[in-house]
Amino acid sequence: MPTLPWKSISKPPPGTVVLVMASRLDVRSFKDVPRFFLRSLAAWRQVLGTRGGVGASLIADLGKRRFWTLSAWQDKDALYAYAKTEPHQSIMVGLRPTMRESVFTFWETSVENLPISWSEAKRRIQEQERADHDKAGA
Repeated sequence: MPTLPWKSISKPPPGTVVLVMASRLDVRSFKDVPRFFLRSLAAWRQVLGTRGGVGASLIADLGKRRFWTLSAWQDKDALYAYAKTEPHQSIMVGLRPTMRESVFTFWETSVENLPISWSEAKRRIQEQERADHDKAGA
């Protein structure tokens, strides 16, 4: 299971509140996994050079066709600017048909709590998935 460990991008001052985003992205078919993985690496490289990025990590569970992302941002505007910028924008659009399911969750934390552990991120993703499921069933 290839993992790109937490990489700090910038160091906001102590006490700064940052936005954390965690996601689980499931790919439909094994034939799509190599392409998805290569595009994920391109997005990873982009994150590392993005203004407003604080840190990021990625897990590629290739056998399960599952990718996990974890990132921290100075604010929502920085995250959204990254998402709308190339190559991320084209990657998102181009890979959408290969997606089976995705879950995204967001929360704020103090910069002193970084890096977020993967167990914390996965717990929050599971909670978000349950909330999404409950909302869809209501």
